[in-house]
Amino acid sequence: MRQSQRGQVDPFIVMDVMEAASRAEAQGRRIVHMEVGQPSTPAPRAALDKLGQALSQPLGYTIPLGMPELRAAIAGLYRRWYGIDLDPARVVVTPGSSGAFVLAFSALFDAGDRVAVGEPGYPSYRQILRAMSVQPVGMQTRAENRYQPVPGDIPADVQGVMIASPGNPSGTMLDRDALAALVARTQEIGAALVSDEIYHGLDYGARPVSALELTDDVVVINSFSKYFSMTGWRVGWMVVPPDMVRTIGRLAANMFICAPHASQVAALAALSPEADAEAQANLAVYAHNRQLMLERLPAMGFDRIAPPDGAFYIYADVSALTDDSRALAAEILDRAGVAVTPGLDFDPIRGAGTLRLSYAQSTAEITEGLDRLAAFMAGR
Repeated sequence: MRQSQRGQVDPFIVMDVMEAASRAEAQGRRIVHMEVGQPSTPAPRAALDKLGQALSQPLGYTIPLGMPELRAAIAGLYRRWYGIDLDPARVVVTPGSSGAFVLAFSALFDAGDRVAVGEPGYPSYRQILRAMSVQPVGMQTRAENRYQPVPGDIPADVQGVMIASPGNPSGTMLDRDALAALVARTQEIGAALVSDEIYHGLDYGARPVSALELTDDVVVINSFSKYFSMTGWRVGWMVVPPDMVRTIGRLAANMFICAPHASQVAALAALSPEADAEAQANLAVYAHNRQLMLERLPAMGFDRIAPPDGAFYIYADVSALTDDSRALAAEILDRAGVAVTPGLDFDPIRGAGTLRLSYAQSTAEITEGLDRLAAFMAGR
């Protein structure tokens, strides 16, 4: 069968790592998972209870933009978190943040357009753009800038700019001044700005700044996956400028019809005060795990780290240990029984010398993983 060239995207390497770990577990080995950016905690109890109550009723299509009461509740979240008075009409509920990226890139860019993306960065930005015949343009961010772009990194000849704060894989954040400078640069060159804010709520000091605090001329993307522990539910959202709502609605109706109704019902309950208390308890576990990682990894030789402000990742420069992060990750999985992600997923140029380690699991799991890594590095 004939296949398109634009469909030949790169693999999502972390999924390959997950498959290798799964094969090891099928052979009876116990694997500590530090590869995947997924909370080990369940969805909030309020979300589970609400969905259970709803299952006796028909769950069908919702309007393409999402349940009106959920969109209003998400607008309320922006009021609580950022002090923003957001019109719920600008909120679009999507099939995960991935669906939001597909909608945003479809609405904003034409085939042949160029979009600047930070490296290291979430790999699916590049692959979704390529699948749409849009050219991702890598911005090689620097450790001294904590792996976040600065205005001088943005080429003048791009039609779009993709930013993420907290970032994946680094977990580092843009403060208000740094984010404002990037907003000003995109406006100067007439580029569309897309802000990935999926890790908001997961912070360890200063709170993340939303691009919506600085401008309405932005597409902001978020999800219930991370802070709300609902990765498998596949429900996210986006906030778009008022004049994009109709375009996004038409695209959403044709591409997805709507986000899953069941997941929207659960998501609405996940925004309740009791669900937020659970999320805050999870955050305290991540904060403890982060501290363990920052205390113990340097003594093992993983000492070139930009300490994360948010999310639940450590991004380590291991170029002094290897020039093949994929091989090192495979060796760690084989000999230590710990799954970690090669940096090649996030940075096609320098990723051969980096690893990402997730601390989204329980503290007991993270402690065991660190013990195994310490023993592995001592004997390597």
